[in-house]
Amino acid sequence: MDRYNGILPVIKERGLVSHDLIYRLRRILGQQKVGHTGTLDPMASGLLLICLGRATKLTQFLSDWDKWYRAEITLGWVSDTLDAAGHIEKGGDVPVLTPDDLRTVLTRFTGSITQTVPMYSAVKVDGRELYKYARQGQTMETPSRRVEIKSLTVLSYDAPRLTIDIRCSKGTYIRTLADDIGKEIGCGAHLSALERLAVGPFEAARALTLGDVDAHHRDGTLSTFVRTIETVLEFPLVVIADPVAATIRNGGVPGVGDVVSRRGRIETGQLFSLADQRGEILAIGRATCDLAAPAAGTPNDFFSYVRVLV
Repeated sequence: MDRYNGILPVIKERGLVSHDLIYRLRRILGQQKVGHTGTLDPMASGLLLICLGRATKLTQFLSDWDKWYRAEITLGWVSDTLDAAGHIEKGGDVPVLTPDDLRTVLTRFTGSITQTVPMYSAVKVDGRELYKYARQGQTMETPSRRVEIKSLTVLSYDAPRLTIDIRCSKGTYIRTLADDIGKEIGCGAHLSALERLAVGPFEAARALTLGDVDAHHRDGTLSTFVRTIETVLEFPLVVIADPVAATIRNGGVPGVGDVVSRRGRIETGQLFSLADQRGEILAIGRATCDLAAPAAGTPNDFFSYVRVLV
């Protein structure tokens, strides 16, 4: 049985691969069920949300939160990977830029924008990751995606280095944003440093380093830093009578008559959490009918399983 179950905010140092961080945590904690909700490139540092125990089954549901980054963009120098990890060469001359000039440029990238997925990414085209094509010198037509840039704030500008704070939706490529800003200014640019400061309700300022994790694990206090599944999931909640809830472990499917209470409006197609009467979340379900105000003819089978956690 896993000692830890829940979400642990951890700091990834620059240069460390996210998978290597997971490997080290498994060794420190002595448990195999350790994962994360969203990778950080090796050159990036900052907050990585670690899923422990039962929470490893929830990574797909914990990736939708907005992100907060601090990025250093070097103008006038371009990279084949769009960041400091690639081959960097001289771009165009950096023009004189006033604070108003910078704000004007950044305004053009605020709101709902379309980004082109970079070649050096794990997105698959024709069943193969794009970075594998790039490493062989092949150029592919990469997909586009809509993302939301909530805000872009200039923190400092000491030519050619521009430091900005970015609050954005999931799926935003900060490397692409840096490249696009350089193109808009006319001199090219690349992402030279990146730190993730927050993911949803979690902040890097309250996260633990690997050394912290090791120390708290050894003295028995690490559990106080682990957020339980029940306090993290933001889905509506359906509480099932305990005798029936126990059958979920064996594939049982509760009916409408087994519902003790519910929290939040649940409509057809909506995801929700199923819990026992103690409040432990046992599964994620998708409603097959409207539970906001069930009518007399509501079918007994009111959902299908998306993920069973027990």
